[in-house]
Amino acid sequence: MKWIGALLFIGTTTWIGFEWSRRLNKRPKHIRLLKNALQILEAEILYSQLPLKDAFTMIAKQIPQPMKTFFESLSNNLQEEHIDFYSIWEKDVIELMKVSCLGGNEQEILNQFGRTLGQHDFYQQQKHIQLTVTHLDRELEDARDNQNKYSKMAKSLGVLCGLFIVLLLI
Repeated sequence: MKWIGALLFIGTTTWIGFEWSRRLNKRPKHIRLLKNALQILEAEILYSQLPLKDAFTMIAKQIPQPMKTFFESLSNNLQEEHIDFYSIWEKDVIELMKVSCLGGNEQEILNQFGRTLGQHDFYQQQKHIQLTVTHLDRELEDARDNQNKYSKMAKSLGVLCGLFIVLLLI
């Protein structure tokens, strides 16, 4: 019976290590998706001059999950009248953080961007989008560094921690 418990414990810690590694590996992809979405938004605002609701719908059609759900939700929530855009933005950013592998820094960058979205003329808005993309570039570089440093370690650490604790308890 002890061995079954030991194997289950090692399996659980291994799974935790692999999940941590998966999140480290997906974070750069999600940041790239977010950057692509903002570049599409910039094009839609500047060249098509679409309202935000329609621009968000266009982005949702062009980008995969989890960003697709984020922009669909924004578009759907903007259909209501008498809305506070930033409160919708903030709520949807929180939901995005739950379903994606983005971190707290990306959440803060998105919240800052949401405060300025729709508040300025086209060219000022373009500058805000480019600034946000620059911040996301920095986070993407950090995410890649963390992925390279810690991805294999996370897997190994899950297995080794499980083995270590089991050996201590037996």
